[in-house]
Amino acid sequence: MEIPMFVVDAFTNLPFKGNPAAVCLLKHELPDKVYQEIAMEMNLSETVFITTIKPSKDFTNDSRFQLRWFTPTTEVNLCGHATLASAAVLFKHKKNVNSAVVFETRSGDLTVVPRGEVLVMDFPLNPPTKQTPDDFETLIKAAVGNHPVQDVYYSTSTKKLLLRLSDSCDRSVLTSLQVNPETLLSSDQSGQVKGLIVTVKGSSDHQSGYDFFSRYFAPWNGIPEDPVTGSAHTVLGSYWSEKLGKRKMLAFQCSRRGGELEVEVREDGRINIAGKSVTVLQGTITL
Repeated sequence: MEIPMFVVDAFTNLPFKGNPAAVCLLKHELPDKVYQEIAMEMNLSETVFITTIKPSKDFTNDSRFQLRWFTPTTEVNLCGHATLASAAVLFKHKKNVNSAVVFETRSGDLTVVPRGEVLVMDFPLNPPTKQTPDDFETLIKAAVGNHPVQDVYYSTSTKKLLLRLSDSCDRSVLTSLQVNPETLLSSDQSGQVKGLIVTVKGSSDHQSGYDFFSRYFAPWNGIPEDPVTGSAHTVLGSYWSEKLGKRKMLAFQCSRRGGELEVEVREDGRINIAGKSVTVLQGTITL
């Protein structure tokens, strides 16, 4: 069989920036083993599979699809950049005629709406709770060394640990962190943490325009560092909205590739995450 496949750089308007995802279009479901093998072959942080729900439907006219995300090692419950990439393929390449598409996922129904060059995703909000730093002392040391940590928060629903560096640390401190994924893995093998967010407040002079910066590490899921992470911003958005007293924020993830996200915490307890995308490859997987 032949599977149409696209590689889309998400949360950027430039090729080879943002976060790349492989998007595969399926007319029917495949065995889980095949999904995982394809994801291993693609070797990107996420490979996503869009499947039509009924054989009579297609990618141009239908508005509802099944979506599953795989890292090179496992299936995950939520992935922002691959969801953005999936909607980009439907709207830009399959010329989907609907004003919105809905993806049925492990995290419930996720709606994506085009707004000019930007795609807006309706995601669940995952508020974290404050933690005692001593409970994660080894992991914190492995991640940020001797840099001062102002807040430690944990999201039970996503198993993501959030470390906020002191406001005495700026973006350059975050960018210069040398985080060893193997050290992170050995620092927490309890299964409690599946992802680590390190974040700092945006510049007080607002010259950059960004409300906060972050990096994200998930070696527990086979991702040493994720370039730009939508799911992490379901946690970050909740945290920074409370700390800054703002619902709409502009964020930048400071990986080597880098990416920009617009976030809006809604009154109904969900979050809008928006960004741009660029398609860098189109092809066919032959099985």
